[in-house]
Parts: sequence; C-alpha cells; structure tokens
Amino acid sequence: MAGVRSTLDNWLLVDAALKWVENLVGSSFRAVLAPLIVVALAAPVVVVVSVLLVAWLMTPAIVGLVATRRFPTLERKRGAGLLSSIGWSLACTLLALLALVISVPLWFIPPLVLVVPPLIWGWLNYRVLSFDVLAEHASADERRQIMQQQRMPLLGIGVVSGFLGAAPSLLWAASALTLVFAPLLVVVSVWLNTLVFGFSALWFTHFALAALARL
Repeated sequence: MAGVRSTLDNWLLVDAALKWVENLVGSSFRAVLAPLIVVALAAPVVVVVSVLLVAWLMTPAIVGLVATRRFPTLERKRGAGLLSSIGWSLACTLLALLALVISVPLWFIPPLVLVVPPLIWGWLNYRVLSFDVLAEHASADERRQIMQQQRMPLLGIGVVSGFLGAAPSLLWAASALTLVFAPLLVVVSVWLNTLVFGFSALWFTHFALAALARL
C-alpha cells in the first residue's frame, strides 16, 4: 500500500486528478484509493489460484468419486495427462487475465463492473474444469466433441459459478475500509472461493460424465 501511495503521489497527472476528485468528494478519497487498488490487483490472483488448485487437487478426487458411484461402467481412456492438463490450465488462465486487463476500462461503468469479471471467471471455469473432468475417461476426440457440442450448457455452468465466485470479492471491498481485519478476510475469501469452485467442479463432473456416457 505504501508503494501504491508513493506511485500515485509521484505521477503528476494522477496527483492532479486526485486533487480534483478530493475537491468533489472529500479529502478521504486518497486514503481509500490505495487499498482499493491493492484489492483490485490481489482479488484476481486469489480467484485464479483458487481455480487452479481446485482443478489440479480437488477435481481428480471428485471425478473418481462420481464415476465410481454413478458411472461404474464408464471406460477410462485417459485422453489427457497431467502435463496436458497443466498446460491447458495455464494457457486458459493467461487468456483470462489478458481479457481481464483489456476489460478494465469497462469497470468504470457501474453495471459492467458487476458483470464483466464474473463472465471472464465463468469462461475460465468452463475451459479448465471441463478439460480436467473429461481428461481421465474421455479420449482426446471425445473430449473435443463434448466440449464443442455441449459448449453453451458448460459455459452456462461456468458463468453461474463465476458469479458465485465473485461474491467473496465483497469481503475484499470491506477489507479496503477496515484493513485491520484484512488477514482474516483474505483467508475467508480464499476459503469461499475454494468452496464455490469445488461445487463448480462437482457440477461439471456430473454434467460432463453424463454427456460422455450418452456418447
């Protein structure tokens, strides 16, 4: 936060703009701005790390449990290995972060700031979790076919999960104003994101394995 404040003060154009805004809304705006910037930079990192950890650590166990209980006769064709899964996840994550950076100007339009980031997280959920759910049981061709044919339902699941995953960001907004609770709120935010994306992985697993069984 000290680094952000120093950077804002050293940029003459930004400093002039901040003084103009302070004349309109009050002198407390500058004190709140640095925490908000830190939160805005940290929140995507928390979400991305939560998605990747769920995809790599929780999803294989969830897929194994659902397949054993609901689809015991489903063949394991192992269409993608661990390295393929990691490479796919990292590539999709980079694209999502790029889209997030490009969409930053839209965040200054009040309704869009509540819509655009969850849509990006939803797309990331769809691409990463669909791949990982099908990696063990589907062949490469079957995985591509299902992700193509079921694109809209899978994307819909991802978007719903993305909006649920955006809810913990409200805790970050609160921590910008009550920084004394920031360590606790960060932990709670990570826990809530992991819970939401774990639920998302379970939803993707039931849907995608059912589609594979029909195929």
